[in-house]
Amino acid sequence: MAAGRGARMWRFDAGRICLDLVATERAGGVPGTCEQLDGTAHLAQWLTAARLVPPGTELTALDDTWVVRFHELRSSVSRLMIAQLGGPEADGALERLNSLAAGAPPGPRAVRGADGGLVRALSTAPDCAGLLAVVARDAVDLLTDPVARAALRRCQGEACHRLYLDTSRGGRRRWCSGEVCGNRERVARHRRRTLGAPDACGPEKEIPPGVE
Repeated sequence: MAAGRGARMWRFDAGRICLDLVATERAGGVPGTCEQLDGTAHLAQWLTAARLVPPGTELTALDDTWVVRFHELRSSVSRLMIAQLGGPEADGALERLNSLAAGAPPGPRAVRGADGGLVRALSTAPDCAGLLAVVARDAVDLLTDPVARAALRRCQGEACHRLYLDTSRGGRRRWCSGEVCGNRERVARHRRRTLGAPDACGPEKEIPPGVE
C-alpha cells in the first residue's frame, strides 16, 4: 500500500518480492491489466511499499533510468519463472539476473526514531544497482531452492496472470488470492448457476437483457 497523491494499492501476497515485482507488469492479452510502474513516482511508492527502502527515505537519485532498469529486471524474472512452468526458454535472462544479483544491496542499520524507539534505516543512500540486487538475489534464491521452485504456480483466475508460491497444505491452492481471484470465481460460478439453472416448471431461464 502506498500513500499520497497518485498512490496505488499494491499487493504483496505472491510469497516472494521478485514475484511481487513481476505482478506489476501489464499482461499481454489479459483484460484489465496495466503497467503499474509507469514512472518514477509509482516506482518510488512501490519500493517503499515493498519495504526495499524504509518509509521516509529520500530517493533523490531516482530517475527514468531506474524505471527502465526495474522493467528489465522484471522481464528477466518473469521469463525465467514462466520457463520453470513449462514456457519458452528464457535465453539470456539468467545471465542478466546473475549480473544484477552480484551488486551490493544497501546495508540496514537501526536508528532512534522520533519517539525514541528503534527503526530501520539504510547505511548509505540507496542506489538503483543496490536495490535491483535485492530483488535479483531473491529470484536467484527462489530458482535455486528445489522446494520453493516446486511451489511456483500461475493463478487460474480467468483474468489473472499472477505468479505465486503455493505454500498451502497439500499444494492445492488455485488462485493468487482467495479473497481476490478466488472470490471473483465463486461469484461468477454463483451467477452462472443462478442465471443458467433450469426452471422448476419448464426450460432453462432466459437471461434478462442487460444482465451480464
